[in-house]
Amino acid sequence: MSILVVGISHRSAPLAVIEAVAVRPEGLGHLNARLVDADSLAEFMVIATCNRVEVIAEAERFHAAVNDIALALADVSGLTSTELSEHVYVHYDDRAVHHLFSLTCGLESMAWGEPQILGQVRNALSSAQRVGSVGRQLNSLVQQALRVAKRAHTETDLDVVARSLVQLGLDSLRPALPPISSARILVVGAGTMAGLALTTLNDAGAREVTIVNRDAARAAVLAQRHGGRTAEWADLPRLLGEVDLVISCTGAREAIITVDAVRRTRLESPGVGALAFLDLSLPADVDPGVIELCGVTHYGLASIKAGQADAEVPDDSRHVFRQVQDLITGEVAMYIARTHAHAVAPTVAALRARASTVVDAEVERLSHRLPDLDERSQAEIRKTVSRVVDKLLHTPTVRAKELNTSTEPGDYARVLHELFDLDPRDTVAVQSPPPTGSGDLG
Repeated sequence: MSILVVGISHRSAPLAVIEAVAVRPEGLGHLNARLVDADSLAEFMVIATCNRVEVIAEAERFHAAVNDIALALADVSGLTSTELSEHVYVHYDDRAVHHLFSLTCGLESMAWGEPQILGQVRNALSSAQRVGSVGRQLNSLVQQALRVAKRAHTETDLDVVARSLVQLGLDSLRPALPPISSARILVVGAGTMAGLALTTLNDAGAREVTIVNRDAARAAVLAQRHGGRTAEWADLPRLLGEVDLVISCTGAREAIITVDAVRRTRLESPGVGALAFLDLSLPADVDPGVIELCGVTHYGLASIKAGQADAEVPDDSRHVFRQVQDLITGEVAMYIARTHAHAVAPTVAALRARASTVVDAEVERLSHRLPDLDERSQAEIRKTVSRVVDKLLHTPTVRAKELNTSTEPGDYARVLHELFDLDPRDTVAVQSPPPTGSGDLG
């Protein structure tokens, strides 16, 4: 079995396709159900953000697994397999591990190096654990990816140069805005991105922030946590004429701020000044047509994607990029080496168990042939024979572990099986914990 990544992201597809594939909470259950039914997958986890959907899996059969995942994504999105095929990417084994480590460090993000993906991967793992779709292999891999990302944030200058989507948007809109400290700002939404927006605004010195959400209680929680005031959802049209900047991130299925609404607000408020929109939702919360209105500036995910296309890693961050890449390369090499060594470990354990059985049988036979041997003599004979066996097995088992790191996992395990005629059931036995029968009264 091998690690497999099948996904689609802002790097491989236009936002219109990403929008179609975007998995919402209700769609995640459907996608999980489709993947659970796939015999080609032993384990899987779904990472779904505003600009990517990826399935990380332990595949029983490579081609069947790729096909099953692609069909599941097509089913959830409503697109055909043909429509998706040109945008889907596939990574396998060490390339899949490298991709996951890079992704968790933020190197695959639309905003290069952004730390939010770390929490999103952690949440994806927790969700997969709750539904039982991950086991030992993926748990270990994703936990390692999270540790690698923490190393990247603490041992390199990644946090110094990393930018969030909110920061990228604010930087781009700065010419159209008054100073953040004096700007009147409206945040629409109360999810994770809204929380990030409020944190970023606080760090930038914002003083006048209003939060609006359909669920007023959630808006109140954010206001209490980050500061600012709340307003009723019904007040949204009026507020558009009273602010300088609107940051919208609701995750609604269609635009909640239309061209007509903005035009009407500006007609009803003749003295209204310039208005800027930072739309971080997919699908878009703000109709892009508002940019054609006089005095309105609009910046959304499509603008961020276009701005990042030519220079994904800013020049002043390239040395940090190399630092993180070097860290990831080393971690991938160590992970692959450990995985290969682990693949042969059950066979080595089975071999030693077989040797122990042979020693016990021979000592027992000797005790019958020499009944006058006392217990102390038998114990010394057992120790001597065991030491001989251990010394004979030491070099081949150590070499098997070392050489297995440079070949396909299991190659040397198969050689040991053949050389020592091991029963495959013995290997399974040492991999599995002993049963805890209900009749065991302790």
